Amino acid sequence: MATKVNTPVDVRAFINGEHVSSTRTFKRENPAHPDEIVGSAPSNTREETRAAIEAAAQAFPAWSKTPIAKRAELLGRAAAKLGQNIPEWKQLLTREHGKVLWDAEGELGLAAMLFAQGTGMAGALQMEQRIEDERGRLFINRQPIGVVSAITPWNYPVVLALMKVMPALLTGNTMVLKPSPFAPLTISKVATTIAEELPAGVLNLVHGFAEVGEELTTNPKVGKIAFTGSGKTATHIMRSASDTIKKVTFELGGNDPAIFLEDADLSEESMRKLVVGTFLTTGQICMAAKRIYVHESIYRPFLDAFRSVADQWLRIGDGFHPDATVGPLNNKGQKEYVEGLVEDARHNGAEVIPVGKILDEETYRTGYFLQPTIITGASHTDRIVTEEQFGPTVPVLTYKTEEEAVKLANDTVYGLTASVWSQDEERALRVAQQMQAGSTWINTHSLGGLDPRAPFGGCKQSGIGVEMGVEGFLEYTEFRVINAPTSGVLPGVPV
Repeated sequence: MATKVNTPVDVRAFINGEHVSSTRTFKRENPAHPDEIVGSAPSNTREETRAAIEAAAQAFPAWSKTPIAKRAELLGRAAAKLGQNIPEWKQLLTREHGKVLWDAEGELGLAAMLFAQGTGMAGALQMEQRIEDERGRLFINRQPIGVVSAITPWNYPVVLALMKVMPALLTGNTMVLKPSPFAPLTISKVATTIAEELPAGVLNLVHGFAEVGEELTTNPKVGKIAFTGSGKTATHIMRSASDTIKKVTFELGGNDPAIFLEDADLSEESMRKLVVGTFLTTGQICMAAKRIYVHESIYRPFLDAFRSVADQWLRIGDGFHPDATVGPLNNKGQKEYVEGLVEDARHNGAEVIPVGKILDEETYRTGYFLQPTIITGASHTDRIVTEEQFGPTVPVLTYKTEEEAVKLANDTVYGLTASVWSQDEERALRVAQQMQAGSTWINTHSLGGLDPRAPFGGCKQSGIGVEMGVEGFLEYTEFRVINAPTSGVLPGVPV
């Protein structure tokens, strides 16, 4: 087993360029060993949160006037430091989150890469247009919004935070970031490393619970809210933000379908892509495959191939175990929720098929572990099908016609991602165009199909706005138009 450091890590808020102590703190346990305290974070007060917002508001005028090339230079320096700290931070992320060590390293590497790539967007962002013709001079500018509140989740605590930090700061906004209490430690290290490279107040960090969230979503000095999490929380945020008409970007849940057409490739390589796209990070990924629809003619060979690869690849254990590919769920509540979905399916007559190998029975019993399962024989109305599991389980269902597959896949309030699997790419593209999803992949799923050049977001109740791509950066700007006309557009209207 890889060597790990068990020293507790205590983090603080970072406000106006300074580490700030708080009289209230909360502890974070190791989900693989719940009796081990990984560290503590402050439970900030409403007053401390206001101070962070005020610091961001005070820093905004100067930061927004800083040339974008200079902002990119400063953020680039921060990006270089992120990469240097991955060996240390990956251990902390595994301990507080539960994900296996190579998955933690992968998240941190992806975060550093996205942050470094983001600095290159400075030249691609069209922040100003000028039109001069017989009608006069027209200036169309994009300007930063102001103070941004970022509220981020526990499943990918570093990547999903930096996907907000980079575009917001590069385009000239300032920010107050609040991570999830279920994974507060590593992102605190990352965020303060970035903030220390910037002018005081540009990036601020607070921790806590409902009162912090309320302040971040209602304070009149906040101009935009960037949130990744559940739809239930998003509706509460929208109500809180409505009094001051704040702009929002929401990346919410998904119930992501994978459709296997009758000519789909069932090779080991193809099934491995599906197994990883379903069970990576113990299934706790918003865009993981959560419903698999298989044409009835290939159902049995599909199930055999999928189970075979799942049994080979899924090894459940402590994230520091060298053979582990699946860690515990992040918290007790999530474990109990997924257990409830599986038991509900079993009670309704579905077959629950365990897959993978448990590496250490004692660790498995005491941690927040669940053995991965494949569910067969479920009804399309069962909760395991209609709800987002966010855990190591997936239902496999059959269909008769292409039209039926599309209808079933789209029969959900969500619309985040989907995938279509076929050896006929043109046919797969035709089916993909019918998916009600923000992103649809061909012959892969989840992180295997993610492309930072493309905007990422959902339709229906999976979100508002996008992240990544040029469009994701422009989400943090708003239009300013200056018009110096020499002639009117409408005949007879004087200038």
